[in-house]
Amino acid sequence: MDLEKDQDQGYNTPEKKGIDMTVGDWLITMLILIIPIVNIVMLFIWGFGNPDSRRNYARASLIWMAIGIVLMLIFYGAVFAFIFSLNSY
Repeated sequence: MDLEKDQDQGYNTPEKKGIDMTVGDWLITMLILIIPIVNIVMLFIWGFGNPDSRRNYARASLIWMAIGIVLMLIFYGAVFAFIFSLNSY
């Protein structure tokens, strides 16, 4: 009964923070993400800075980058280990 009362009064509803981004805002965002080094810095700023409409996108991009780096290190490590094992004869 109290739960229904709380929901009716809006206590448990999350407030929307920020405003919706326009197409122009997304075009500028993508332009910034094309620039090397700046893109990584901006993803960290958007992901962990003030609440922004780009927050979840930035965090997801950083997670995919980390996964890609780990997979790349594993792949190159396996290739170099294979090459050095051939040279030992």
